[in-house]
Amino acid sequence: MDIDAGMRRKIAVSLGTSAAFVVLLIFVGLEYTTDPTPSEPGGVVLQEPGGTIFVGLFALFVLAMGAVGVYLDRFEE
Repeated sequence: MDIDAGMRRKIAVSLGTSAAFVVLLIFVGLEYTTDPTPSEPGGVVLQEPGGTIFVGLFALFVLAMGAVGVYLDRFEE
């Protein structure tokens, strides 16, 4: 199976955007979590600013993937 150059570019750009999103989610998760106190049952707790940033990152990801799709469609060879 042979993949032409245009399709390789689309795959690379999409994977790069997705990888950047995952890295940002990991960074926010590491930065805005706290260990629970003995009075708090459960695992790690996400602080309030981290939740807001997560929602913002999801919205940014949707917009970024839309922009990447438009870019790749517009500049297709």
